[in-house]
Amino acid sequence: MKLTVLGCSGSVPGPDSAASSYLVTAEGFNLILDLGSGALGALQRHLAVPEIDAIGLSHLHPDHCMDLCGLYVAAKYAPGAPIPRIPVYGPPGTAYRMALAYDLPLDPGMEEELEFHAWKDVQQIGPFTVRTASMVHPVPAYAIRVEHGNKSLVYTGDTGPNDALVELARGADLLLSEAALPDDDPHNPTDLHLTPAHAGEQAKKAGVKRLVITHVPPWYNRDTQAENARKTYPGPVEVATPHAVFDI
Repeated sequence: MKLTVLGCSGSVPGPDSAASSYLVTAEGFNLILDLGSGALGALQRHLAVPEIDAIGLSHLHPDHCMDLCGLYVAAKYAPGAPIPRIPVYGPPGTAYRMALAYDLPLDPGMEEELEFHAWKDVQQIGPFTVRTASMVHPVPAYAIRVEHGNKSLVYTGDTGPNDALVELARGADLLLSEAALPDDDPHNPTDLHLTPAHAGEQAKKAGVKRLVITHVPPWYNRDTQAENARKTYPGPVEVATPHAVFDI
C-alpha cells in the first residue's frame, strides 16, 4: 500500500495545505479517505477525477467532506461526463447531508453521480478490507482501518481518546492520527480531538509500528505536535505534510 497526503490541515484549510484528505493505493485502485475543504484541487495533482475508485468519509464536518460538492460538479459537467458513479462510504445520512450542502433536491441529490453507502463494521472496497469503529466526537464519526495483504493502515478521523480506537489500531503498520489540540491546556474540550500526548498513548497501547501526526490546525506547529507525541510513543513519529508519500 501507498499513502499520499492530499490535505492535512486541521479544522480549516491552512496557507500551505488543504483540509483532511488522503489517497491510499494498491493494485492500481485509488481509495480516498476524506475530501475536506480544498482537497479536490490537491487531489488532481495525483490523479484525474475519473480515476477515483472509491471515497471513504470519516465524518461529515466540512473539513472532512465538503469538497464532495466540487467532485459532484466535476463528475456531472466536466468533459467526458457523465462518468461511472463513484462509490462513497460514510456515516448514515451522507447522501442527504451532501444534497443539502449543495442545495439540491433531495431526489436525486448527488445520487446520479455518487453511489452512497453507510459504513459497516467490515466491507470490501476494491482490493482492500476496510474496518471501521465509532469514535468520540460531537457528530457520528469513524476511525478507518485499511488492510491489504498483511499490511494495515489506520486513520483516526477526528476523535477524543477511546478504547475502540486502540482496538481498531491493534498492531497496525501505520497509525495516521490527528493531534489537533495542544498538550496540557486546561481549556481543551473533552471528547473532541486528540492531543499529541493522547496520540502517542493510543499508538503505544495499540502496538502500532509507526505514528504519523496529522490534522494540526494552522495556528499550531506540526513539528511541535509531533515532538510532543514522541514523549508518549517510543516508536517512529513522522509528520504528515502536503503531498508526502508513505510506503506501507
